[in-house]
Amino acid sequence: MFNILVVEDDKNTRKLLSTILKNNGYNVLVAENGVQALDVLDHNHVDLMVIDVMMPLMDGYELTETLRNNGSQIPMLMLSAKQHTSDIKQGFLVGIDDYMTKPFDFDELILRIKALLRRSRIVSEHKLTVGSVTLDYQKFTVITPKFTEMLPQKEFMLLFKLLSYPDVIFTRMQLMDEIWGMDAESDEHTVNVHINRLRTRFQEIDDFEIVTVRGLGYKAVRHDEK
Repeated sequence: MFNILVVEDDKNTRKLLSTILKNNGYNVLVAENGVQALDVLDHNHVDLMVIDVMMPLMDGYELTETLRNNGSQIPMLMLSAKQHTSDIKQGFLVGIDDYMTKPFDFDELILRIKALLRRSRIVSEHKLTVGSVTLDYQKFTVITPKFTEMLPQKEFMLLFKLLSYPDVIFTRMQLMDEIWGMDAESDEHTVNVHINRLRTRFQEIDDFEIVTVRGLGYKAVRHDEK
């Protein structure tokens, strides 16, 4: 069970967040400000933090900056009534991973938390699990119930990218820039070729599929999350 630390000075909001998170299967720790949060972190393992901005003693910006300066890699989701671009920018500059403005949608909050936890696990383990399939980034290997196969580097990176962000549409140009590099001599047809190879390799695997979005690009659909 994941431990989530809620750092929020408003009692009602703190209780609301705790109830939402507990109802979704998370273990919840709470703090009323940044100073209390640091104390909680000294005595507990925390997988993710939900942090308010405006708090006494130590606000959300200062708390985040303090933790990042000390090397903490804990995923942090900032909640704030501040909606100005400058406020959001400041949050990302000090090291938050995501930002939501109040009032927030409960379902969206849970979806963002799941995404942050998934990405954090990928980074720490260098592995991505999709149902019964495991992608090992260090070995460029895909392990399925039917076979284990080491992929060419570009194919693996393309598959890993798409599956790390399910349902997110990537244009061919975006994929070219990230996987092959902006200075690559290959054109966008290269992406099509690699996508087709991946579809052929994993046509018997039901845990995911790569979908063409007409006129836009590609996205991965993970059937293990349905």
